Amino acid sequence: MAKRMFANRLLSKLFWLLLLLLLWELISRSGIFEPTLFPPFSKILLVFWQELTDGLLLEKTCYSLQLILKGLFLSLAITVVLSFGAVSSRWVEDLVDVLNSILHPLPGIALLPVAILWFGIGETSILFIILHSVIWPMVVNLKTGFRSVPSIYLELGRSFGLKGIRLLGGVILPSSLPYFISGLKIGWARAWRAVIAAEMVFGAASGTAGGLGWHIYMTRYYFDIAGTFAALLAIVIIGILVEELFFNILEKMTIKKWGMV
Repeated sequence: MAKRMFANRLLSKLFWLLLLLLLWELISRSGIFEPTLFPPFSKILLVFWQELTDGLLLEKTCYSLQLILKGLFLSLAITVVLSFGAVSSRWVEDLVDVLNSILHPLPGIALLPVAILWFGIGETSILFIILHSVIWPMVVNLKTGFRSVPSIYLELGRSFGLKGIRLLGGVILPSSLPYFISGLKIGWARAWRAVIAAEMVFGAASGTAGGLGWHIYMTRYYFDIAGTFAALLAIVIIGILVEELFFNILEKMTIKKWGMV
């Protein structure tokens, strides 16, 4: 029964997706809009395939992804430390709350001038923007998760001699996995926004290499709107693949397996 419902939902989503793409194609070819500004989806697919096969799109995607993964890894490490400190010490919690109140509302793009002054135009500045964009929403999520761990779990862990890092890794993190995964999803989305925005402002961040943000900016500059949409399509595809092949599988292997939902 569950499989049948899943198949029906999938077919429904595919139907709406195909219908939207068909409408896109028809509207573009109808002449209502200038085809140069609103290219047919078939042309976007053709440009996407050409840039994928000649390696251009793959190069840009890999460049952006490695920045995102670096930023996420560093953000996770900092987030875990801050969140664990906040639930362990009232003083640390007050510090984290003050920092979160000040920095969380600030858009990452607003800190670009500061990043340029401090680190110059390069990968370090982009990583700084990613860290700022990712850390604070993840801290809110993970701190809530740590607070939600039942006290009996903590007492049981301490009775086995666990404390500090061992208690964090053995009891607190596994018990707050739903919040951890939810925070990771938010961090992934925020990291993408940060890196695309930063690359569009910075340009090629290191030598002649540049990511998808820089590619979007350059295709727009040369009025290659189909190329711009092709880069956007790459971002959408990556997002869907990560959601379906990583986050959904991770949730099934952990949360549902352990009876947390």
